[in-house]
Amino acid sequence: MAVEEEAPSGLRAVRIEPAATEPLLISNGDEHLGDAAACDGGCSGNSLVLVSTLIAVCGSYAFGNALGYSSPAETGIVNELGLSLVEYSVFGSALTIGAMFGAVLSGRIADIIGRRGAMWVAETLCITGWLAIIFAKNALCLDLGRLLGGCGIGLLSYVVPVYVAEITPKNVRGGFTSLNQLMIGIGKAIMYLIGSLVGWRVLAAIGTIPSLIQVIGLFFIPESPRWLAKVGREKEFKASLQRLRGKNADISQEASDIMEYTEKLHSMSEGGIMELFQRKYAHALVVGIGLMIFQQLGGLNGFVFYTSAIFEAAGFSASIGNIIAAVVQIVGTTSGVVLVDKLGRRALLLTSAAGTCLGCLFTGLSFFFQDLNFAKELVSSLVLVGVLVFLGSFELGMGGLPWVIMSEVFPINIKGSAGSLVNLVSWLGSWAVSYTYNFLFEWSSAGTFFIYAGICGISVVFIGKLVPETKGRTLEEIQASITRNMLL
Repeated sequence: MAVEEEAPSGLRAVRIEPAATEPLLISNGDEHLGDAAACDGGCSGNSLVLVSTLIAVCGSYAFGNALGYSSPAETGIVNELGLSLVEYSVFGSALTIGAMFGAVLSGRIADIIGRRGAMWVAETLCITGWLAIIFAKNALCLDLGRLLGGCGIGLLSYVVPVYVAEITPKNVRGGFTSLNQLMIGIGKAIMYLIGSLVGWRVLAAIGTIPSLIQVIGLFFIPESPRWLAKVGREKEFKASLQRLRGKNADISQEASDIMEYTEKLHSMSEGGIMELFQRKYAHALVVGIGLMIFQQLGGLNGFVFYTSAIFEAAGFSASIGNIIAAVVQIVGTTSGVVLVDKLGRRALLLTSAAGTCLGCLFTGLSFFFQDLNFAKELVSSLVLVGVLVFLGSFELGMGGLPWVIMSEVFPINIKGSAGSLVNLVSWLGSWAVSYTYNFLFEWSSAGTFFIYAGICGISVVFIGKLVPETKGRTLEEIQASITRNMLL
């Protein structure tokens, strides 16, 4: 199964050199011979791919813990430390400010010290941040801890999906990479659930657990073979690929294709930041940046960071609402993981974006009715429906698939620079929403969600017009196809 990723039909089908004499496609049933060979000894390799993915997505779980912390901890922190609305808004947005710093450096760090090394650095920052929050006596210590944690998750948000995409075969890459968002969703949900039972300091201590697990687990998984090929460590590259595909699997074709594509990219450019703005990378860059903008500006952090406040403002029980929201998020994310390699990326993204638009409209209408003192008995029910529709729809596709597609569309020679830029844009949008939400909500509770609904509606058009389907294609096929189309 593993060799399917690099079957000869893959790279040959997208080769640009006119001198190529190999057939573009393998005829009839022969195209599946690579899969059969891989299956002969690939079970151990497949197990290692799964274990490596699970260790990597511990970072995603830590990411979810950080995102889900603000809402259940708000009352306890404000009451104990006496924070004002502005001070708590700064605390909430400090995570995204830190994540922007992490995002700027994420691609460079992952390119210099490797994907595993970047995850080690990220988790060290996360653990330090949680410790600062646990022992905080004032707003400054809280903000410092949140800032450090943000730097860590800024790194993780880039390196985890990239690592998983680089180690998995094409036929399972979507599902495996989507585990990133599943674990983020579970991490948020667990924080919501446990946060209703324990104090905010204990909750912060619980947040260190996934980081500690990943720090230990990283010693037992291989480095990304594509990164090893990129930095010229050919012997280690082949050893890593062999471990991932199984000791009896024939990796010769896959190794040859990866090395050939990597060397070709090296000969074309150095991959600096200015390299991104060449015409051949324009489509990939627009897709990557556009998806991140719509993912964040559609109101995500307004719903996630201030779920309790939204329910309370509409007269619904915050504790019950948080529990239901946690369950819906897990269901939505799980559904996305199951469906992504069956229905494809575009179908899930379109469904998800339309659902978030609908959720924002329902939430906005509930507060609109509340402002008019109309249908008071419907307000709390409508806000619950709106929040649940938004969160469930978001987790289905818009939560994780932009990261999946980002990890797929950029060639290895610009992946570091492009990933840093896209990651930075994502966290800038995240910071903008988390910081401005309270002020917008005070201006107009209904208007806030109608604005988010409009942005989500535009995202449906963007996805329909510009986002390519990447299901069932190797990374080399996807990247060569996108750059080739821009040169035609």
